Amino acid sequence: MQYRRLGKSGLQLSVLSFGSWLTFGKQIGDNTAEKLMATAYERGVNFFDNAEIYSRGESERVMGDILQKMNWDRSSYVVSSKVFFGDGGKLPNQTGLSRKHIVEGCEASLRRLKVDYMDLYFCHRPDKNTPIEETVWAMNHLIAQGKILYWGTSEWSAQEIMEAHMVAREQRLIGPVMEQPQ
Repeated sequence: MQYRRLGKSGLQLSVLSFGSWLTFGKQIGDNTAEKLMATAYERGVNFFDNAEIYSRGESERVMGDILQKMNWDRSSYVVSSKVFFGDGGKLPNQTGLSRKHIVEGCEASLRRLKVDYMDLYFCHRPDKNTPIEETVWAMNHLIAQGKILYWGTSEWSAQEIMEAHMVAREQRLIGPVMEQPQ
């Protein structure tokens, strides 16, 4: 397996990642999911991707159960998740990139994934209803607490990413280090 640095960071990621998308917790059984993750890991894949919305949180739960069962050294793999859509709730503050949803979404993902921290945490979409300053501060707060190591964006425009970087620079905060396009 080949590995590459994540952006300007020192984190090494396998060139192939393993994403659970809508398959875990919905389209395939947990035993099949376990076999797939184990096969990927045995072949050098060290990056496992998820999101709070995938199967309404069930995908993270399945992956967390597998990670716990496999008992791999935590330093040997990278786990990510994404925040924005929530895990199925439709009430105010159960979606988006407000500080409240980012913090609560992170806590819920950590519980489901059964890890103490996530290596990567993505803002799954831009949020037109939340000031970018609030989102950047919330992600910086999670890094300061040790709940995430790096944060990034998913399907943001170049202008939105630049705005996040400018806010981070002006406020002396940690900006996004990755973008996950479609």
